[in-house]
Amino acid sequence: MTDQLQQARHWIDGEWAAPQEPGSPSTNPATGETIGSWTAGGQAEAEAAVQAAARAFETSGWRDDPMLRATALHHLADAYEARTGDLIDTLCLENGKLRGEAGYEVHFIPRALRFAAGLALQDFGRVSGTRPGQQSMSIRQPVGVAGIITPWNSPAYLSVRSLAPALAAGCAAVVKMPAQAAQTARVMAEILASVDDLPRGLVNIFIESGSEGASHLVGSPLVPVISYTGSTAVGRIILADAAASLKRVSAELGGKTPHLVFADADFDAALETVVASCTVFAGQFCMTGSRVLVQEEIADRFLDALAERLGRIRPGPAADPDSQIGPMIDKASVARVDELVEDALAAGAKALVRGGPATDPALTGGAFYRPTLLEVSDTSLPVVQQEVFGPVQVAQRFRTEDEAVELANATEYGLSACVWSRDADRPLRVARRLHAGLISVNSWANLAVEMEEGGWKASGLGRLGGVASLDDFTEYKQITQNYA
Repeated sequence: MTDQLQQARHWIDGEWAAPQEPGSPSTNPATGETIGSWTAGGQAEAEAAVQAAARAFETSGWRDDPMLRATALHHLADAYEARTGDLIDTLCLENGKLRGEAGYEVHFIPRALRFAAGLALQDFGRVSGTRPGQQSMSIRQPVGVAGIITPWNSPAYLSVRSLAPALAAGCAAVVKMPAQAAQTARVMAEILASVDDLPRGLVNIFIESGSEGASHLVGSPLVPVISYTGSTAVGRIILADAAASLKRVSAELGGKTPHLVFADADFDAALETVVASCTVFAGQFCMTGSRVLVQEEIADRFLDALAERLGRIRPGPAADPDSQIGPMIDKASVARVDELVEDALAAGAKALVRGGPATDPALTGGAFYRPTLLEVSDTSLPVVQQEVFGPVQVAQRFRTEDEAVELANATEYGLSACVWSRDADRPLRVARRLHAGLISVNSWANLAVEMEEGGWKASGLGRLGGVASLDDFTEYKQITQNYA
């Protein structure tokens, strides 16, 4: 309990910021109780972090020593593994995740760091003899300081998902952590501080509740690249602000993942996964399975079964092993989601499961929202088009494969999609027609850090994961030499 009540502070230039009195409270979204405090930051902290990172990039050997980078990333993976339990506990307490969900998030971190360690030793340059007596080299060099703006919904992994390739490329970094993840930021900074291979000031972390510090990163001439994960609305603002200086922006933004459930699907496997895709992280996941498209032949049976399963999902805190869905991040989010559902019902949506704010007296202190399932025929409804970011699913029926693809593509988002069919050829045929960056066949959100991840359309720009993750953090340089 003593550890839980610590104040989370900025970690800049290898030093902890002085604590604030009394500090801003960190709360448990399952109970509303205060679990600690955090030191508020903004433009001043962002600028100090940028200066420290720029200095480390210029004066340390980090950018020129790939073996140092690979070794440090492996040691950072070791340090994260040693603190796995602390990270899981913190995510359960601060983020509201159930224990299995928190463990799922944390398990990606060492894997991503070790993959990045391998990338550090491969710069993927090339040499070509362009004509007799002449050769041209294409080399890749780090861009400098990377500004990383992290969301609150999966803060432990999503911060590392950008940081790992940035460090592998040879960059320094400034990480802006949101106030809702302040305690996660504290644990992260403690882990980074424990790795001696990382030069002082190479990685800096500041915490803020608003956007002043983040805006400073976007505007700073010392930060040539921004790696942002969050909403499409904020992503558009960042891209517009960055355009003035032609700053590079990598952005993984919102999603509206459809499940395309064909009549020949494995009914039970699809049902189980569609339920999980609504309840995991309380629907606060960019790949939440928020659209359920079902072929007419099985629609009645599938939607009846889905409604029955969602209707008996048991909300509760991570501390209760019987909980099946955790809280949303705060009560304001509960009110926002419920208003969107009410608007959909008023516009003609049919409630198969109404769900809504939990009314159990034992849960009223928290931000719990019971899963909701709506059936609609009008694809233009906001509940179909907008990212709800809560445990709400919208069901639609289709007759043909062409109609299923048309419905799936009928939003501005294109982050992920799922195809359910036991036909040997249909999943690949459909997957190639879907406008999305990640297609899961007979599964959902099948993420692999070794492969490129990102969105089409309004779901983002750039890729994280895989070899392409270096692209955001490096510049190509051509060097041509006459040697004859």
